[in-house]
Amino acid sequence: NIIKRAETICYMCSNEKGEEMIISLNMSSDIPIYVQLRNQIVTGIGKGELKAGESLPSVRQMALDAGINNMTVNKAYQILKAEGFIEINRRKGAIVCPVRQEDGIFREKLAAELELLSAEACLKGMRKDEFMKICEEMFESMSPGNYCPAESGGTL
Repeated sequence: NIIKRAETICYMCSNEKGEEMIISLNMSSDIPIYVQLRNQIVTGIGKGELKAGESLPSVRQMALDAGINNMTVNKAYQILKAEGFIEINRRKGAIVCPVRQEDGIFREKLAAELELLSAEACLKGMRKDEFMKICEEMFESMSPGNYCPAESGGTL
């Protein structure tokens, strides 16, 4: 279940149906491991690799399998819970939540992150059409397991 390449750990996370999602953690990255784990899980939900109602491995199991500290996994799960991506149930553990409509707070966070990415792309010499093409490709690669309001004329 674990593949180690230099400073990167690839962990295969399985759901109840035996479907697997690969979680890659770069141990030499400047990005904290709990943030990498959070980002990988959010991306997995966004791509439909993790669906609403599915269980994530327990904190202990994820930490053991990935070779990281329990507190690191716990911190990632607590952030995911606070952001509404998972629920934590004492009996069932961490469960993926259904996709929800965006809110004003998320829109502000998105705008701030896109502003920074746009500035970096511009400073690195990327053209607007290249940047927009990458954004479109990334957005189109997402297919959460249930209703996506943007595809039905809703807002994002």
